[in-house]
Amino acid sequence: MACKHVDSAELRAPTPAQSVYREDCTQCFDSIDDPTGLNVCLYCFNGGCCSDRDHAKVHHQSSKHPLVVNIKRSRKNTKRDEPPQKISKLAIAAETEEDRYDTRTEVRCYECGVSDVDKKSGKLPAVVDGVLKANTFAKQAEVQAWEQEITPCEHTLCLAQEPPRQIESQDLGHCSMCDLKENLWLCLQCGNLGCGRQQFGGVGGNSHGLKHTELTSHAVAVKLGSITPDGTADIYCYACNEERTDPELAAHLAHWGINIAEREKTEKSLTEMQIEQNLKWEFSMTTEDGKELKPIFGEGFTGLKNLGNSCYLASVLQCLFSMPAFAARYYQPQDPPPPVPTPAEDLETQLRKIADGLLSGRYSHPDTDVIASEDSPYIPHQKGLAPAMLKYLVGRGHEEFSTMRQQDAFELLLHLFKLVTRSPHIAPAQDPVKAFRFVMEQRLQCISCNGVRYRTDEQDNISIPVPVRRKLRVINSDESDEKPKDEFEPVTLKECLDIFTGAEEVELTCPSCNSKAGFTKRSLFKTFPNVLAINARRFELVNWVPTKLDVPVVVDNEPFNLDVYMSSGHQDGEELLPEDLDSAAASRFTPNEAALEQLEAMGFPRVRCEKALHATGNGDADTAMNWLFAHMEDPDIDAPLDLKASGSINAASGVDSESIEMMAAMGISAPQARKALKETGGDVNRAVDWVFSHPDDQGDFGNEAGLQDGNTDGAAAGEAIAGNSGFPSKFRLQSIVCHKGTSIHAGHYVAFIRKHIPDEGTESWVLYNDEKVVKAVDVEEMKKFAYVYFFNRV
Repeated sequence: MACKHVDSAELRAPTPAQSVYREDCTQCFDSIDDPTGLNVCLYCFNGGCCSDRDHAKVHHQSSKHPLVVNIKRSRKNTKRDEPPQKISKLAIAAETEEDRYDTRTEVRCYECGVSDVDKKSGKLPAVVDGVLKANTFAKQAEVQAWEQEITPCEHTLCLAQEPPRQIESQDLGHCSMCDLKENLWLCLQCGNLGCGRQQFGGVGGNSHGLKHTELTSHAVAVKLGSITPDGTADIYCYACNEERTDPELAAHLAHWGINIAEREKTEKSLTEMQIEQNLKWEFSMTTEDGKELKPIFGEGFTGLKNLGNSCYLASVLQCLFSMPAFAARYYQPQDPPPPVPTPAEDLETQLRKIADGLLSGRYSHPDTDVIASEDSPYIPHQKGLAPAMLKYLVGRGHEEFSTMRQQDAFELLLHLFKLVTRSPHIAPAQDPVKAFRFVMEQRLQCISCNGVRYRTDEQDNISIPVPVRRKLRVINSDESDEKPKDEFEPVTLKECLDIFTGAEEVELTCPSCNSKAGFTKRSLFKTFPNVLAINARRFELVNWVPTKLDVPVVVDNEPFNLDVYMSSGHQDGEELLPEDLDSAAASRFTPNEAALEQLEAMGFPRVRCEKALHATGNGDADTAMNWLFAHMEDPDIDAPLDLKASGSINAASGVDSESIEMMAAMGISAPQARKALKETGGDVNRAVDWVFSHPDDQGDFGNEAGLQDGNTDGAAAGEAIAGNSGFPSKFRLQSIVCHKGTSIHAGHYVAFIRKHIPDEGTESWVLYNDEKVVKAVDVEEMKKFAYVYFFNRV
């Protein structure tokens, strides 16, 4: 039917830089797969549902954009008897959207009231075609999900090839040094063909390509079976020992008589094999007798799709939105969505969207695209929701979270807390992070005169050290040469908390009696939160790289009391140290004379020796020497040691707040960051090194909680103290984020959450493994190795 808007000047096909939201609604997770489809605005390309919520109409009323294209997609049904095969990049590439779906479109005009505008009229053909062909948020995420950031190098860019020759096809059939006919690598410099290294998945290789490099120093090779007609292939630089790209691959192959347009991809690429290996990091989805765990559906049991290394985000979101504070703040089904012009770029809208998706139960049902046979016991899992818009907002502007690489779930938690706290909360809405906040109190007492000083700090988490005790191994003579995996003695959560809150001695000069005997320092809770987030630090520095250790931490299922860790505050009879400190006393530091002499005997200048001893706790010469070697390039290495900002217990807190936030994003608590920055003159890189070299130092507690020095009875004028100081302070484990893998930046994350399961009378643990939601069976074992624990106050 006719519409007067089809030739509108504002109608233009989307450019490659524009986002086209044509898969799911920007304000809820209704999608083109629903019976009513999705209305995509032909002016700004916002996607809006047109079901009972009708967010498409809401968008029209606010934007006055009349034309939309309605897109409906239905899956071409597949029938199978077995559970689905794991997704691989090969499968994605082989099966196009046209192969999987039937898609119907219809142009509608809100102003003209026409529901079937002629798609061939005016500018519509180009605009509608552009919308259908444009990459969406989710598609961009899928494409990037399995790709590393591979770049050219000097060896590929400046490749000097030997005189050209025609390599006959029969000479490309097997390795020049053996009979292997797969995993073959062509040296782009001389044309030699050698087999590669043995690879994941049973792909054979005798490393003759590497042997050729060792003999000739030729660096760049291409994997023959990975070459595609469009010019992509596996390029490996042996000199860099990295995957690379070759911008002139077609010309370099033509040099040896190989026409890239005639090549056909016959083998998996390195990236595809890496995907397969990454997918091996699976948490058990079967019972002990091998049966698949039964999926759970309903309100609060909705899974999240893995957008490519996004399991760290999914596991944290599942835990947070199972908390009453986050659910109450963002799950508001009775309220209209926020009136914003670009919902996809509004954090409030996307947090409400994820809350509705996870908690409403609207999207928690078996995948109807898969039909199991009548005789099969298999119940399909749900499709899961793709939080692509929220992931984009969370990562926007962040060096790590904006990438497709795996990230640290605890660092993400802290980043989310910061984003949520900084966003507006219009009354009566409250910042949900308040439920996690509490006050720690640090008590310093002079060993000589017994004078005390109290400092307080507001926090939303604690990071506890996990003691490492390796089990003794009996080495048998028939053991293989492969290094056996270390095993560790289990520790209790109480032991970790005892260490975290334990007293320690620190070297400081007393401002009252001028004694250099030092102080005892202890940090305890002044208040407790409603939700206590605990990060278990199971790391060990191996060649200065943090390596994860599988130390079991035993956590009881029943509520446990933390009253013993509550600070008693300033007591009658305690003498508070004066606030006006002598600056001269503050700058006094007496280096360890024996260590100082050893360092000077090695040829180090005295200024550097003093600085190294101060930075390493005034201990032995070896530790200070290692510090010196690590900080040789520091621009202030020869500057005299200045302790005015850090040598006294009354040091001014003149530490850049942005530096503290940067370190907090790395999982370092505010007190630790403050202390480290003071000790290193505000240099963030050196401060991080300082934290790693002082893992048991709880840090310096400033006056961020609104409490005055020495005053433990109330807040500063009009400011409420975070948390609650009432007794008893009992906590029970509510949820955990678990990780498998040797590094927090690799492997796989899942969440276990304690919930009431429909049709069951008692609470049970539920496993959230991306889109799969099932009743957990191995939670007791997983609790021992959790990375982040969430405890509810009861």
